[in-house]
Amino acid sequence: MLFIHHPDVIKPGRIVLRANTKMTQATRIIELKPDDETAVLQTAEILLEAFGGRAPEWPDIDSTLKYVRGSLAQTDPERINLVAVAGDGRVLGYAGGTNEGNGGFLWELDPLVVIADSRRLGIGRTLVEEVEERIRARGALTLWLGTDDWANLTSLGGTDLYPDVLGHLANIKNLANHPYAFYQKIGFVIVGVIPDSNGWGKPDILMAKRVAQEGITGISRSTRP
Repeated sequence: MLFIHHPDVIKPGRIVLRANTKMTQATRIIELKPDDETAVLQTAEILLEAFGGRAPEWPDIDSTLKYVRGSLAQTDPERINLVAVAGDGRVLGYAGGTNEGNGGFLWELDPLVVIADSRRLGIGRTLVEEVEERIRARGALTLWLGTDDWANLTSLGGTDLYPDVLGHLANIKNLANHPYAFYQKIGFVIVGVIPDSNGWGKPDILMAKRVAQEGITGISRSTRP
């Protein structure tokens, strides 16, 4: 994958260090800015590396660039775009969060991606934690996500889940390192499944996590308009 290194275009950002990660001290979590073309391009390249050939909406760099720029065009507080940046300015990971409405209580985590050579270093976990912190301050209670099974990595893939959809879900097995196990490790639970959402036998596994208790969110229910 091509990466263009221009560390001077990366804006100063918050250094996020947590005891349960292996992130280096030079790694920062910052907001992705639309005028930072180098970081925007690198983010699009990471998406293409991770999802190209699997996500039909992202067949090439033009499509992932369009997605990233579209995400950046959404106005705050409806959208959060965070990147993990190495000391040399290289984008290592990207996390997005979208306000789903419902009074701001519900947000979706989409996408979460880390470049292949920097996985299992705690970057993905730290990106999610930073998204949680920011949406909690905005009054969110729940963060949810959908994690697809494109390649029969779970017992739900390649299977007709009807009519006993919940029975299949209750007995789910991780057959080949499907990422739902990662999300479980950071506090998400499986709350549902949409059969055939990506084609026959390719379900979308739905997961959610409570990020704050009522009464201790950043914005209380009583102060909402």
